[in-house]
Amino acid sequence: MKKLFLLIAALTIVPPLYAQPAPPPAAGARVLSDGVVRKIDASNGRITLSHGPIANLDMPGMTMVFRVQSPTLLNSLKVGDAVKFHAENINGALTVTAIQAAK
Repeated sequence: MKKLFLLIAALTIVPPLYAQPAPPPAAGARVLSDGVVRKIDASNGRITLSHGPIANLDMPGMTMVFRVQSPTLLNSLKVGDAVKFHAENINGALTVTAIQAAK
């Protein structure tokens, strides 16, 4: 009986071994996703990215075309660059609002 009591006490004290869900990002924080530049269409303000999951859009990895919020975001990029980027759904259009070369 004493062993059972000790086991129950130990299980209530020890933190669970399963993974805890990560807290949501703070308001205003930008979640960056990983991607690779596949095509740049600067004249139309678009970029094609092969990307991993985009957490803030609940989107799985795929290759797709995004609008860019500002054409100047494309100035330092070239096809084949690995990037970190933030995308949002702005008025129904998936739009890259920040992008930088991955380190």
